[in-house]
Amino acid sequence: MKHTIPALLLIALLAGCGGQDAPVARTADSATRLDTALGTVEGYVDEAGAHVWLGLPYAAPPVGDLRWRAPRAPEAWSGVRGATAFGSVCPQIGSPLSGAPEAVHGQFWGDEDCLFLNVYAPAERSAGLPVLVWIHGGGNTVGHSGFYDGAQLAAAHDVVVITLNYRLGPLGWFRHPGLSGDDAADASGNYGTLDLVRALTWTRDHVAGFGGDPDRVVVFGESAGATNIASLLVSPYAANLFHGAILQSGSTSSVSAAQATNYTDDATPGDAFSASEMLLKVIRRSRDDCDRACARTVADAMSIADQGELLRGVSTLGLFELYSDGMDLLGPSSPAVIRDGAVLPSAPFIDQLGAAGKFNAVPTIVGTNRDEPKIFMAFNPDAVKRFAGLPLWPHDERMYDLHGEYGALAWRIRGADDIARRLLSANVPVWAYRWDWDEEGNFGFVDLSQLLGAAHGLEIPFVFGHFDLGPQTPLLFNDDNAEGRLALSARMMAYWAAFARDLDPGTGADGAGPRWAAWNPDGGHSYVRLDTGANGIAMADDEIDIAGFADRIAADTRFNNEQERCEVFVASVRWDDRADLAAAAETLGCILPEQG
Repeated sequence: MKHTIPALLLIALLAGCGGQDAPVARTADSATRLDTALGTVEGYVDEAGAHVWLGLPYAAPPVGDLRWRAPRAPEAWSGVRGATAFGSVCPQIGSPLSGAPEAVHGQFWGDEDCLFLNVYAPAERSAGLPVLVWIHGGGNTVGHSGFYDGAQLAAAHDVVVITLNYRLGPLGWFRHPGLSGDDAADASGNYGTLDLVRALTWTRDHVAGFGGDPDRVVVFGESAGATNIASLLVSPYAANLFHGAILQSGSTSSVSAAQATNYTDDATPGDAFSASEMLLKVIRRSRDDCDRACARTVADAMSIADQGELLRGVSTLGLFELYSDGMDLLGPSSPAVIRDGAVLPSAPFIDQLGAAGKFNAVPTIVGTNRDEPKIFMAFNPDAVKRFAGLPLWPHDERMYDLHGEYGALAWRIRGADDIARRLLSANVPVWAYRWDWDEEGNFGFVDLSQLLGAAHGLEIPFVFGHFDLGPQTPLLFNDDNAEGRLALSARMMAYWAAFARDLDPGTGADGAGPRWAAWNPDGGHSYVRLDTGANGIAMADDEIDIAGFADRIAADTRFNNEQERCEVFVASVRWDDRADLAAAAETLGCILPEQG
């Protein structure tokens, strides 16, 4: 692998624990040959000793008339299907955040025929093994299953691990009335969400053939993957398809049907990159002298069905090009996870959690990392001195650490504590963690432990037990931090596997760790701190809500003035749309951007 240092850091920290520029040739092994209800498959034996099957179709290709439709069941095949290579990635803009080959960074990458999954299982399989289904992150616009290796986790703890692709960006979440199909699912716009439902349906129907127990399925995912799991928790379409959930650094964020669909100047306005606004771009691109007003006149003269046909006629590449002025490293700025009122509720997800009959009540783990936003801050030239693109040190170390600390705390409120409170109110067992590992050390003059710390996404290699990121791995994972790092990884893998087995992380699958107690702030413990050394693994009591968050900023003597307090507060909550945010801002005398 050949990456610039910034790109490598982004890959390592935000995307996970695998990926490479060229496919690895793997040799099929007859020991992995299995007869399934869809046909015979043959995979390979991984270096960890796990049996692996890659590129298994869990749905019919979502191409042609099936674009912007709920996924259909896959067709059976005859003969032996080789399962030694990953299936195509879903269309996206190649990004270092997704493990894309360097040659396609910033370029269109992928194929619409992409609904594949991979299965990792221990070599010695008895029936009824617990199942962990991984949903990757990447803002729902980039990422793919081939960037994650489940072999070590499967082999170490006798679990079946499944990783999968799902439709991304405007192919995964795109709601326009002209695309409505025969039922509510086809019309929902939540095609990426429905892909996850279909993958879980495949798991229910077929995982027993790989040694898994369809009645012990736990979904786990990070960042957007965790947000997608939050959507599964409130989706009636996902009922009874999974039995536990682990949300790593996620949220309950979503957009309304109006935001995803409407024009920006409608009475109930849509987002700048709504489906209707994209229709206007399609019209404008076919007419050299047609501005937005002209395109709106043309669109209004068309039937809804004709509008849909016009959108369906856009090529995959052309569709992504519509978002060319709304791209960043996470791809197109298309609305994601839509509250359509059918596949997903029309009410905010946090309101559904804990409400009787409004969510899928399964035992849940939630958690965040102590320094979540530092990875984003490290590549912000306003925050960090850089040389040749390489981050060196903060312009203002005090403010850098305050932004990192409070940004992570706000993330914990929306990604862990808010969810835990709602679940506990419904007597649903819930566990929480905060991940604190920050032993990267120094790279030349760069103090990575201070610059990045326990950053967003860095916990993923610890969960999978896979730290090989290519030749530059020692930038993050090296001999100096190996002993503590591997010990922490072993404990985390054991906790995750125990949760899959028993729906309680307890003392880990091996029984060798400290007991991870369930969320119980009234009992003096809210989360487990996952760390090494003197801090180690221990329960902590630090429940936080948005009012308490504002109080902490107000009382923090490290701020020099109110302007600094408001700067940190607004930056920390910029992703939130909670109803009680205005009151918290008023406490501090701060003005939120939407308030002018």
